[in-house]
Amino acid sequence: MAEPEPDPLTGDVAALLRSAEAAARTPRATATLANARARLSRPLRVAVAGKVKAGKSTLLNALLGEELAATDAGECTRVVTWYHHAQPARVVVHTAGGATGRPYDRSSGALQVDLGVPADEVDHLEVGWPSRRLADLTVIDTPGIASLSTDVSARTYRALVPGDDRPAQADAVIYLLRHAHPDDLRFLESFHDDELAHATTMNAVGVLSRADEIGSCRLDALDDAYRVARRYRHDPRLSRVCPVVVPVSGLVGLAGETLREEEFRALATLAAGPGDEVRGLLLTADRFAGRPGSVAVSELERAYLLDRLGLFGVRLAVELLRGGTIRDAEGLRAELVARSGLTALRAVLLTQFTARTRVLKARSALSALTAVLDAGGCAHADDLRGGVERIRAGAHAFVEDATLTRVRSGELRLDDDRRAELDRLLGGSGHDDAARLGLEGGAAPDDVAAAAWEALRRWQRVAGHPLYDREVTDAAQVAVRTLEGLITRRR
Repeated sequence: MAEPEPDPLTGDVAALLRSAEAAARTPRATATLANARARLSRPLRVAVAGKVKAGKSTLLNALLGEELAATDAGECTRVVTWYHHAQPARVVVHTAGGATGRPYDRSSGALQVDLGVPADEVDHLEVGWPSRRLADLTVIDTPGIASLSTDVSARTYRALVPGDDRPAQADAVIYLLRHAHPDDLRFLESFHDDELAHATTMNAVGVLSRADEIGSCRLDALDDAYRVARRYRHDPRLSRVCPVVVPVSGLVGLAGETLREEEFRALATLAAGPGDEVRGLLLTADRFAGRPGSVAVSELERAYLLDRLGLFGVRLAVELLRGGTIRDAEGLRAELVARSGLTALRAVLLTQFTARTRVLKARSALSALTAVLDAGGCAHADDLRGGVERIRAGAHAFVEDATLTRVRSGELRLDDDRRAELDRLLGGSGHDDAARLGLEGGAAPDDVAAAAWEALRRWQRVAGHPLYDREVTDAAQVAVRTLEGLITRRR
């Protein structure tokens, strides 16, 4: 049965990979190319990466909406773990000797897996789980970089950074930053893959993790975190490889997603307690967990709430409940998720990753083919390299991303307003028509069409203006093609 080819870009890449498979010189090259072609029709692979203790597993659990990944310092946190949709659930350990199904336990919350071998012998752990949030996405949880154990850090680099004869395992990465450390920049630059940098610029989204701690867990802590994130977005070296940074408190987001009725009742009891006493308890984590009081929530219960929500989360929940607008667990869940930054992050992931799935997967496939060619794994290498270049140069989605890279790098001499508009037109703020044109999501079709025609005339003038340099007119031509395609689709 022929494989489905839902769009021209995917079809062109799949055809090139078939040609490469036919010219493969070794079984390894054949397997790599066949796997790259199969990835085109499978869910997007997104990795969660960052330094040790950045909060990766907590954020992954928050995104999945359930406690699944272990967050302690156990064996499973030292190996690369893939989470994908499966029914029924299963856990498979992959080693150099093959793949083996393993028993697991979840009676105490997060998944506990009996690896059966030392963690150092595990290539990766595969968790198939019946989660609707994994239906169109495979998430790869990675050990921390800059770990005291060089072997642990090396596992992350092997999984995500292209090597001489292998592609990266992930199509995109969510990278957790607590502070912009040189190790973070080095990793992002290596994942960015300069050889394919002109193919796409937005394969990484930054998360300013544990954002509530930036403002010392004050109620306005996330405001401070947003200011730090804006500063990171204007850092030239960081913005080139990670153009979007979103502040998130993963712990609060996870608590919101998984809040239980008994937890809500305990928080409501706190909120209803004597104001001065409750404020005194909330001054520090030690006071909250260990100081006796008249509030009908024991020290043991408070310690549990502190572990679940953190001091910021408890303070926020109590403040929300005191306000009187939230009266049930469902309302508190929604507000905690929104206030944590998790809702904003999901919107960014939809814009930067989900809407660009075919481009990111095509990029990964071409990277895999390039790695095989560099290793001498195929005959007719020059012809195949020519095919790679033709796709890169001819696929408008790749051309848009390449132009967006130049816009954001400051290479184009444009005033701020035109630069911002060009960034938006090329998909920098979203890939639907309204987002590209700077309109609200529910804009009327006639308004979208009128805005598109107006923008087309404006960028046609830029493309033909004799006083603009070649780089600007080339970028304007890309914008013109984007707008022409938008108008054609809406007829």
